[in-house]
Amino acid sequence: MAKGMREIKRQIKSTQNTKQITRAMEMVSAANLRRAQRAAEAARPYSDKLKEVVASIAAGSKGVKHPMLQTREVKKTAYLVITSDRGLAGGYNANVLRKVMTEIRERHQSPSEYAIFVIGRKGSNFFKKRNVEIVQEVTGLPDSPKFSDIKSIAASAVANFEKGAYDQLFLVYNKFQNAISQIPTMIRLLPMEDVKGASTASYEYEPSAEGVLEVLLPKYAETIIYSAVLEGKASEFGARMTAMNSATKNATKMISSYTLAYNRARQAAITQEIAEIVSGANANA
Repeated sequence: MAKGMREIKRQIKSTQNTKQITRAMEMVSAANLRRAQRAAEAARPYSDKLKEVVASIAAGSKGVKHPMLQTREVKKTAYLVITSDRGLAGGYNANVLRKVMTEIRERHQSPSEYAIFVIGRKGSNFFKKRNVEIVQEVTGLPDSPKFSDIKSIAASAVANFEKGAYDQLFLVYNKFQNAISQIPTMIRLLPMEDVKGASTASYEYEPSAEGVLEVLLPKYAETIIYSAVLEGKASEFGARMTAMNSATKNATKMISSYTLAYNRARQAAITQEIAEIVSGANANA
């Protein structure tokens, strides 16, 4: 009985230590979530204004053509997948990776029909284990990523589309709703048909609308990718905060259960000891 009690005490101590860790991780994630939300909100005005200008050129200039605005026959599709570097975030990574794999299985017959770009170590490891070739990857992003951290992969994905290496580019990430809701989202980034029909203001361009469009379209696409990275970070911290909150609550329940079991075992040991004393006294009487 004493051995069983010692084992229960070790379980209680171990669970208490785990609870302290999950509680600390929950608090850190909550602080990071607030910063990530502010960063995502701060990036929206720039992205919206850039879209307005691009739409103005595309809609107001006759005969303006650019590869990023032209729909062509789809022979190869690229996916830029945004995941995290660390786990312990509930279904954050699993949901977005499942969405990508479902899309690949439904749309493509062979690996030659798609290309993968990955942000995040979890996504990189996932595709490598399945022998899926990765064109380019970025790992080790800080908790507050800057545009320079993802510029190389964003520029590469956009440039390869312009060169005709593939005919569509999809962006796959978790869209942040709130701390307990992150929606796996897939949007077609290229070609950009959605900017053509937007209502726009009137601008004058120097030296020409075509020249401005040549510079702005890649920057706009890269800005959308960066905004998705910020959304993904907010989603990651929200998912981790929720997961750690659940883990903390489960640890509390387990401690209560172990404590009850320990008290019962202790009471049984005391009762047994009293019974042995009484039996010994009766035998000597």
